[in-house]
Amino acid sequence: MDGIRTSGPVRIALQVLVLLATLLGLAAPPAHAAPKAAPFKVLALYSGTWDAAHISFTREANQWFPARAAENGFTYTASTNWNLLSNGGVDAYQVVLFLDDLPQSAAQRSGFERYMRAGGGWLGFHVSAFTTEAQQWPWYHQQFLGSGNFKSNTWGPTSATLRVEDRTHPSTGNLPATFASSVNEWYSWSNDLRRNPDIRILASIDQSSFPVGTDPNQTWYSGYYPVLWTNTKYRMLYANVGHNAMDYATNTPLSSTFASASQNRFLLDGLKWLGGAAQRDQDRSIVRS
Repeated sequence: MDGIRTSGPVRIALQVLVLLATLLGLAAPPAHAAPKAAPFKVLALYSGTWDAAHISFTREANQWFPARAAENGFTYTASTNWNLLSNGGVDAYQVVLFLDDLPQSAAQRSGFERYMRAGGGWLGFHVSAFTTEAQQWPWYHQQFLGSGNFKSNTWGPTSATLRVEDRTHPSTGNLPATFASSVNEWYSWSNDLRRNPDIRILASIDQSSFPVGTDPNQTWYSGYYPVLWTNTKYRMLYANVGHNAMDYATNTPLSSTFASASQNRFLLDGLKWLGGAAQRDQDRSIVRS
């Protein structure tokens, strides 16, 4: 206040008021702060009864996902009770994982279809798409996955260079153009997914990978092989990974499905998209701006 003199007590009182106003300003919450979203719930279903390589994968998946749950905004529950699909138990979860199997009973299958049609999220691995009798559950194998029957596989398990075909999807936006996968036994299918208008292929085996396999009778030397994809009618992702290399004589794993950082990035980003966390993060970003 130019030209105005204040006495000592008045000056001190003004200084105290300024200090209080400053402290109150610091203590006040941001005007547009958004509440922290509750973690979404993930249910991983598995059987754990067939093929040591698949059992090895389920064991490490049930350790790897929980270790990363809190920092990525989800909770993780693993269960061998596939009847959660038929008795309504699955409705408490935003995302379901099929680690090493798929529903077997009619009630489980109809319960899963109902869950997906109602907007549930799903991430399936490797064996969850395997069948040689797609006609026994046509909605799942022909429509939902689109892959049809199992056609062939590579052997033994090897890594491959994967080419990201669509980097606009939330699950692949943080991936490089190509990356080295973890070691895996790769599947091919009776249906050409490129001809299905509902299927969005996210990554496939890059041509630089050939030959893929170590057994001359089960090696791929050329061709087109999708590995990661989604069906645009559902909130779903399929990843043809989940078969570790094994020393079957000693039941010892020789590889880890979670050895590839880029592949792990796909799994976590994909999981957050399935659970709605990616959209919530975007919403909070808009609120803060």
